Parts: sequence; C-alpha cells; structure tokens
Amino acid sequence: MIPTRVHGIIDYVVGALLILAPFLLGFADGRAAQWTPIILGLSALVYSLLTRYELSVVKAIPMPVHLGLDIASGLLLLASPWLFGFADRVWLPHVVVGLAEVVIAALTQRQPRAVH
Repeated sequence: MIPTRVHGIIDYVVGALLILAPFLLGFADGRAAQWTPIILGLSALVYSLLTRYELSVVKAIPMPVHLGLDIASGLLLLASPWLFGFADRVWLPHVVVGLAEVVIAALTQRQPRAVH
C-alpha cells in the first residue's frame, strides 16, 4: 500500500504535470485535449489542499473521498479522448495518466497514520 504522505507528493506532482502536459507535449490547441488535463490538474491541486492528510492546508475532505475523486478523475481523463472526440489527435498521455491515477488511488492507504 502507498502511504498517504507519498500519495500527497504524487498528488501535487501529477496535478502540476497535468496542467503543464498540453504545453510540454504539444497539444495546447485551446480545445478539449488541452483543457481536460488542465481542469483535472487544477481540481486535483485544490482537493489535495483540502484533504485530511499530511500534506494539505485545510484538513476537511476525508481520505476515502479524496481517493474516490482521484478514481473519478482518472477514469474521466482515461476516457476523455473518446468522450470529447480528440482521440484522432492525441490520446496516449490521457490514457496513461488516467490509468495511473486509478491504480495509485486503489493502492493507497485509506487513512493517514497521523494528521496534525
């Protein structure tokens, strides 16, 4: 199992990378392929800051809810190339990161050891 502290580090790194990915990988075209990861990355950063675990600012959201949001976000990201019609242009980053989000959430501890 992934400790919640490690999960928190992953949250902030993945959130930032989702925001930067369209620009780094060349699909910043102002359309859904760009905005889907940006919006999901921003939302991940916000709910990470609000989660009841070691690396948050406001400890409001229970860890199981956070993990549910991660799974939902990962599934949406994974399916987004086909849901929003851009699979003919770009799909691999969305699928890889979306799948990783789901797997990481499934492997993370449900409760932090201690939250101060």
